[in-house]
Formats: sequence, structure tokens, C-alpha cells
Amino acid sequence: MADTFYNPVSTYFGAGSLSNIKALTENQTVTLVTFPEAKSLGLIEKIKLLLGDRLIHIIDDVQPNPDVSQLKETYENFWRTFEHCDTVLAVGGGSSIDTAKALIVGTETGQFEDLLALLSTGKAFAPARCKKLIAVPTTAGTGSEVTPWATIWDSQQQKKYSLHLDCTWPTAAIVDPDLMLTIPKSITISTGLDALSHALESIWNVNANPISDTFAISAVKEIFECLPQLSHDLLNAELRSRMALAALKAGIAFSNTKTALAHSISYEMTLRYGLPHGIACSFTLPYVLGLAWGKNKHRDIVLQELFGPNLQDAQASLLELLNQLNVKTEFSDYGVNEDEQREIVNYALQGARGKNFIGADAS
Repeated sequence: MADTFYNPVSTYFGAGSLSNIKALTENQTVTLVTFPEAKSLGLIEKIKLLLGDRLIHIIDDVQPNPDVSQLKETYENFWRTFEHCDTVLAVGGGSSIDTAKALIVGTETGQFEDLLALLSTGKAFAPARCKKLIAVPTTAGTGSEVTPWATIWDSQQQKKYSLHLDCTWPTAAIVDPDLMLTIPKSITISTGLDALSHALESIWNVNANPISDTFAISAVKEIFECLPQLSHDLLNAELRSRMALAALKAGIAFSNTKTALAHSISYEMTLRYGLPHGIACSFTLPYVLGLAWGKNKHRDIVLQELFGPNLQDAQASLLELLNQLNVKTEFSDYGVNEDEQREIVNYALQGARGKNFIGADAS
């Protein structure tokens, strides 16, 4: 059977491309979903100038890892008060875009619990109503602007919900590297490593195909070269642009394959230890590479194109990158003992993302 590739998101890339929101929202009303610092950075004012009276509602209190405790009020207020709004504009990192994806999926009642009930089945469903979404990432890493997936966390119940519907593909993605110049070092590194994980996870993946490989290989090479430099030169516009494009390529790669074992492990590390997502899904990359190596000759060809023919050298290359960025690479570094490590990995292998991994029979 022939490989297929699909991505319906109109994508605008380049410095100053934020201005495209004006044409993209013509004759529409807009709700802005963004992060608390957006106001002090002048981002909200910039968007107000571009949209004028079209902008009818602003949600600017999005926190990392959108949690049901906060989303409930935001969601129900939106569908109660701004049901007539045409388009949701998400501006921020993955949390802002994930929040917006949850927001646009309307239930019959407008109650958030009804959305959670549908998500808890783990099955696709046809939403009662849905809004258009335009995604504008302000970090180079999430990939959420060109994928349909969103993660909703329930920290109290120690669980997560995955949202993935036809309508949660953004209508358009605007990747403007100018918006990334103010990102602090820690977030630059964390989100950049999230992008690296997206690219590698799309390679050691049962859903990989030649087109996703093309994007992934390019992204990995660029991140290896660019991210360490950028971590020491945060205001370098050229490096920001290169990293933004690499993260976009990684997003396009995994938009078709989904992620795999490293991400499946990361969910437990975030729930149990509060580890930031980008670190949680990247510190295991050398370990997961070892589980993937030798499992599939076609995947080995791609991995060896990136890392050479020797597994030890390949792992050393990943370890060196992570060490350069001061990321610890052992479970024990994060307070996880050997028994819990085995439990987390075995549990992750049984998850939906773990089953995408070519070495899913590994232990």
C-alpha cells in the first residue's frame, strides 16, 4: 500500500508574518487566547491594532499544561457569552494553542464536563459545533500549530485527556520568528528539545513515511546545529528563524505519524514529578534510541543517516547535545528509582503513543 501524507493547515512563515491575521480574519469576529506576559510584551496591543473591532474577547491567563480546573470556567464563559464568535486566535506556546483547541470544540450544552466525558471514551466524535482556529506559536518547539492534537491535564486526578478531531486542525498557522526573540533561555531550550523529540519520534514510528522522514531529518540536523548556538545568543534573529523553521518541520513530520515512546514516558514524568514537557520528552531520547536501534531495517537507514552506523556513537551524540544544554539524562536525576523507571517505561509502552514505537515489544 502506498504511503500517504496529509496536512490541511495553510502555513505562513517569516519575520513579520503576524500581519497576515488581518487578511485571514476579514469579516470575522475573533477571540484571542494567549499567555499572561503577552500584555507586557506589547503583543496584545499589536494584535489589537491589526484586528481593531474584530477582536471581541481576550483570554490572557493561560498557564503551562492546561488543566481542567482552569479550563472549565474559561470554556463555559466562552460558549455562554461569545457563542457568536467566528474564530479563535491562539498566540503563545503549546499551552495556549492546546487551550484554544479545547475551546473551539463546542458541546450541545456548552458544559465542559460534557467535553471531558466525550474525551474519556478515547474515541473520535463529531462535535455539536466548532469554531475556526488560527495558531500563532511564540516558541519554536510545540508543533501544535500544524497538528490537530491537544493535551488537557487533570492534575488532581493524575490523568490526561487527548483531543484530536478533524476540526482541531488549525485553519492557518503563522510562524513569525520575531515573536520568539524575547523567549528566555530555559524555555528556548525546553521547547527546542520538544521539537527534536517530535522529529525523532516521527522516525522511530510505525507510521513513518518518506515524506515525514524528509521533514524530520532536516529538522534534526538543524536543531543539532542551531539550538546550542541559540542558547548562548538569544537575540540572534537568524538563529531564531532557523530554529522556528526546524520546529515547524518537526511539527509537520509528526502531524502524520503522531509521537511515540519518549512522549508516552513524558506524560508520567510530568504528572508525577511536574517536569516541563520539553525536558520530560527529551531526556530519554538516548535511552529510547537504544530501544529503537536494530528493530526495523528501514528505520535504521534513516537513523544511521543522522547518526552514523554505530549505536554507541549515536547515543553519545544525543548525550553530548543534552549535556551542552545542561539537561540531565538519567531517570535517577529526576528522583526516579530503578523499579519506578521500569514501571513508567512498561506503562508507557502500553499507551497509545507507546504503541506507535517500532520497539514496542522492548522492555
